[in-house]
Amino acid sequence: MSQKKAPEKPTGNHTSVEMEMADMVGKPLGGPGTQPTKPVRKKSSESMTSDPDLYYSVEDLRSEPPPGEPVSNRIRPMLGQGKHEAGALFFKDGYRRIDYVLAFPVPRRKHPVKVEHKPEDDSSAFHPEGEDQKVRRRREFEKNLIEAGLDLERDDEGARTKKCVTALLSQLHGSQIASREPTKDHGMCFVRLHAPWKVLSQYAEILKIKMPTKKIYELKERTGIKAKAYALWRKTIKPLQPSPQAKQVDKEPYKHISYTFSRDKEHMFLIENRDTFFLPSTRSLIVHEILKRTRYSQKDYAIGITNLIAQGVYTAAYPLHEGEFEGDTDIPPNPRQMLFDEWGSYSKFVKFQPLNLIRNYFGEKIGMYFAWLGLYTKLLIPSSLVGLIVFLYGVFTMDDNVPSDEVCEAYNITMCPLCDRECKYWRLSDSCKSAKFSHLFDNEVTVFFSIFMSLWATWFLENWKRKQMELNYAWDLSGFEEEEEQPRPEYEARLVKHRIEQSDKTGQGYGSASGNAEDSGMGEEVKLPKKQTLFAVGVSSVTILTMFTVTLAAVFAVIMYRLSVASALAIYPNSGQIVSGTAVTLNLIVILILDEIYGSVAAFLTNLECPRTETEYEDKLIFKLFLLKFVNSYASIFYVAFFKGRFMGRPGQYIYAAPGLRMEECGPGGCLYELCIQLSIIMAGKQLIQNNVMEIGMPKLKKFLRECTCFGLCKERAERAEDKAGPRDTRWEEDLVLEPFSGLSPEYLEMIIQFGFVTIFVASFPLAPLLALVNNVLEIRLDARKFVQELRRPMAERAKDIGIWYNILKGITKISVIVNAFVIAITSNFIPRTVYQYMYSPDGSLHGFIDWSLSTFNVSDFEPGSEPRDNRSLGEVVQFCRYRDFRDAPWEAEPYKYNLAYWHIFAARLGFVICFQNVVIFLKDFIAWLIPDEVKEIKERQRREKRIIMEMLLEEERRMRQHYYATDHRHSNGKISQNGFLENHLASEFASAEEFDDSSIETQV
Repeated sequence: MSQKKAPEKPTGNHTSVEMEMADMVGKPLGGPGTQPTKPVRKKSSESMTSDPDLYYSVEDLRSEPPPGEPVSNRIRPMLGQGKHEAGALFFKDGYRRIDYVLAFPVPRRKHPVKVEHKPEDDSSAFHPEGEDQKVRRRREFEKNLIEAGLDLERDDEGARTKKCVTALLSQLHGSQIASREPTKDHGMCFVRLHAPWKVLSQYAEILKIKMPTKKIYELKERTGIKAKAYALWRKTIKPLQPSPQAKQVDKEPYKHISYTFSRDKEHMFLIENRDTFFLPSTRSLIVHEILKRTRYSQKDYAIGITNLIAQGVYTAAYPLHEGEFEGDTDIPPNPRQMLFDEWGSYSKFVKFQPLNLIRNYFGEKIGMYFAWLGLYTKLLIPSSLVGLIVFLYGVFTMDDNVPSDEVCEAYNITMCPLCDRECKYWRLSDSCKSAKFSHLFDNEVTVFFSIFMSLWATWFLENWKRKQMELNYAWDLSGFEEEEEQPRPEYEARLVKHRIEQSDKTGQGYGSASGNAEDSGMGEEVKLPKKQTLFAVGVSSVTILTMFTVTLAAVFAVIMYRLSVASALAIYPNSGQIVSGTAVTLNLIVILILDEIYGSVAAFLTNLECPRTETEYEDKLIFKLFLLKFVNSYASIFYVAFFKGRFMGRPGQYIYAAPGLRMEECGPGGCLYELCIQLSIIMAGKQLIQNNVMEIGMPKLKKFLRECTCFGLCKERAERAEDKAGPRDTRWEEDLVLEPFSGLSPEYLEMIIQFGFVTIFVASFPLAPLLALVNNVLEIRLDARKFVQELRRPMAERAKDIGIWYNILKGITKISVIVNAFVIAITSNFIPRTVYQYMYSPDGSLHGFIDWSLSTFNVSDFEPGSEPRDNRSLGEVVQFCRYRDFRDAPWEAEPYKYNLAYWHIFAARLGFVICFQNVVIFLKDFIAWLIPDEVKEIKERQRREKRIIMEMLLEEERRMRQHYYATDHRHSNGKISQNGFLENHLASEFASAEEFDDSSIETQV
């Protein structure tokens, strides 16, 4: 029987965060050579079996072998099939669940790799090395995972497994051995991880995860008219609810009270089975927390699975899906099948999403996104109906519209040519169709629809705040913001690297007395030098401005294309429609290409800045993505709305973008007509191509390519498929070829850009909400299929809100008020029509508006070389032509000067913008005040639960005190009773190894 050894004193210089995380995983900080504390365990009579499928855990590998005992005798064999199917979601013993999988490629080798345990140089953690270096890091990492308490199972082959374990045990005790990598000759190798109850309970307490307790309380039932209305509403929407099996909610009117998990109060929680108490998503979250904090080298900056994947040591790290998404209907479906049937089915597009099942499977962060998307889609229904009514109003009043009728009847009004030399004079009546079409969107109701959409945006945000509170209550996220977020491993690595560089400059070694974390002020508040931070921010700012310039250059290139092609095709009829259609399509292609480039640029700049926490990293990345893609998506639309036709000059004094190519003017239908065409094509094209086709097509294409490049895995799977009687693909092999989850930023961003289309330029396209509604109904099902079928299972993350996206949405709603005010005032003809009707019309109608809005030009005043080649294209000599502007006639004292009507319209536009903004902002604030942020019923439930929890804890405290005084009270002579606390404590401390039986280090088989 061996005695306990005290752990060696940690060596090296470590930050407080590193020391805290070392305590969390239960291992010293001294590096691979440090000996951990030897746990006392029962002697095992098990002997080595010939079964090559072995697993190993911390109980087997930590202690030194007794004299004369072979190393391999401490490896416990698998017990074969257990209560679960081996090779699916469990270890081969059938008992321990696979919580995470690590995969790495093994290339074909001719000679075994000699692996020696030796120190690494300072640059080894940042530069890719050969295969031997990867092997050392991999083994060191897996050894530290075992020390952290995880159980590992690896793809081994017969005798090589014994060599693997022998090498691993020898490395634990600092010896140098030679061994071959314990995998196949080539192909993919998988390491499966399992978190025992001890690790799960420890990290659940550290991460402050709330779990249901045994305490149940009855919910307060509604009474009176409210109860009847609620019951009627529930009955009405019952057909839209998911199936009861997929909802996964507590049955009313009872609810289990949730409380932050604590090992000291374990008896208070509803633990029917330790193996199923924590959800698989929670288990994967805990394992991921260990993976990103575990070292793989003696150097302190060599931390985390993220760095190992970036260096190619591992190919992937992912939790497993819950079986197949399509299965036999005769057996109970797994959560993945329920998600595919209830969430990813196109036939159930009218039903609500099973949010609780989404949250339990993917985590709160993804569940929060789909809850937001569902509410946004649901609230698009009223705005779509109102927009459709506005459109139908334009359709029904098209024939009664006076200005468009005057355009269609203006056979005697000759308009000036649209370009120099090649363009001809044309009749105003030629633009009859475009004038009719323009009335569909440019009418009196458009103003009220713009106000409605601005108020709708505020209504949506206020409803989301209420929905968010409901989800926080239902998903036990209250108090989540109180947690202190740990630094990112990449930040810690760069920080320690900077400290090493500083130590080299000062001549003092890293880890010396002067380099101690406490002496050098390296505490929790330590940050990277401001010089490095400012440099990174400066580079990011310059790069973003450069990308803005690229976007504007792309818009200008499309403008030059439109001008040159229009000039070349001017002699052909209907060439304007062809030029406009091809230009908008070209612009859409440029937008899609730049979107992909900007995504990579934003990620590179954010990595360069190296934010401290994951939240800071995500916020910075989102902000850059939004800026770049917002400008890219809306630059051409802003140009058409506010710049096209505003700086072209007038006949005889045109402004030229290039020799022979004068600045664009709006087409015969007006600028709002072109804005509507531009907006509809870009919005529909982005949603159809980028949001739907690429989202589904690209993962399938990448999956196919990955299957054919996974180091022989494709060939192995093909051979298995041909051999139907042979073994099937394992769950981890099937998940490996799926597309890795890249985060929610692309999903949020496409919806935010769509939200901008719906609110910012809605005055020019009232059908935008309807188009967004149709897209989102399909988007939810496409995203569901993508998450369930095409993507690896994401690591579950907790989130109490949608983060910075809410502030972006709030900013867009404010921008929409300003933009819509200017679109109505400048781009549309609403203000000129109103000024004419109430100031210039003799009878208060719009009769004569078209003639009043056109100015006259004498063709003899054309600049030489700019007049049309054919002056008799209309069958007669043209002396005067008309153009859209408010200027004096050529026979006035000051010809072509802005007339009084121009200044009246200018003042009316300015006044309208000011009034519109103030009225809408006031109404928005009133609606925000009118809708409470908190749900009264939930607030009352939270207060009641807090009171019940407090009473429960006080009762527990009273019970513990009574137990303490009953067993540990002291006698008057100062002695301690036989069953006293101290005696029990000493007895447990000095218990022999044969009598020791710690349930926290039990064999879970």
